[in-house]
Amino acid sequence: MTEIVPVILCGGSGTRLWPRSRVAKPKPFLPLVGDKTLFEATVARCPPQAGFAAPVVVTGSQHLAHVEAQLGEASGASIIVEPAAKNTAAAIALAAMRLPADAVMLACPSDHHIGDAAAFVAAAKAAAALAREGWLVSFGIEARSPETGFGYLRRGEAVGELGFRTAQFVEKPDLGRAQSFVADGGYAWNGGIFAFRVEDFLRELAVHRPAIAASVAEAVDKGREDGRRFHPDPRAFAGIDGESVDYAVMENTSRAAMVPADMDWSDIGNWQALHAARPRDAQGNSVAGQAELVDCRNVLVDSDGPRVSVIGLSDVIVVVDGDEVLVTSADGVQKVGKLSGAANQ
Repeated sequence: MTEIVPVILCGGSGTRLWPRSRVAKPKPFLPLVGDKTLFEATVARCPPQAGFAAPVVVTGSQHLAHVEAQLGEASGASIIVEPAAKNTAAAIALAAMRLPADAVMLACPSDHHIGDAAAFVAAAKAAAALAREGWLVSFGIEARSPETGFGYLRRGEAVGELGFRTAQFVEKPDLGRAQSFVADGGYAWNGGIFAFRVEDFLRELAVHRPAIAASVAEAVDKGREDGRRFHPDPRAFAGIDGESVDYAVMENTSRAAMVPADMDWSDIGNWQALHAARPRDAQGNSVAGQAELVDCRNVLVDSDGPRVSVIGLSDVIVVVDGDEVLVTSADGVQKVGKLSGAANQ
């Protein structure tokens, strides 16, 4: 196969964007930036005319209705319905075992914002070219600021003209280390987007996490098809210890590479990240819904109904969703997921 197969991962509950994002309808299925939902935008970034095959969507039964409604009648698209959430290594392995051995997969989270679609396609093609040479490839997002909420990739020696070896995977750093990474220039954010040939990924998974590989293979072998849906066997899948693809494979393989990607990327991981991704006025304010701001700076207001008035505040987030209201400082956004409302809704 010469096409790139997008494998779109739809999991998680998006609790840090509560109350807009809720367990029943998390952030991939919401129009948070622009008119399309994050999931719809992810699918749209991988069109056939740019060299992409029909997408494979991996999701859970709780999100299946949202996936099918927003995927529409996309030609050739298929959906793998996970019996349980077991993190990204197992989710990607499910898709891999349903594809030809020589297919190149592009594993994409469904809840990220990418403002420059052309740059994404260029990076995907570069990653696919390296994958066809046997590399397991990460997107290295240009680190424009010292973010402590992201993992980092340290760039090694060049691999031809398309990318670099991944010399090191670095866990989320403290602020001092993050600042040193940006100053160094040889580090990139780990955007959680990967490209590899099916046979290469499955071989590495079998070497480094044989139990996951064996359980997924059994779940696929005993699974059943239902139209464009595929249901892996729940009993075989239940025994898997969930682990991210980073820990299970990417940090262990000797064939890890990275391609640089400067594509206006955000993981929309919290309300402050969403604020940064949305258009803002000269004072850094962003408003969605009815609101009036007076003498405010760097304020985000997002209301689905009531008019919100804010005076004389800076670095504040105000969200109204139905009968729930969230008010937080910009520094407090990482704690939103700890609210009881976020955990239970």
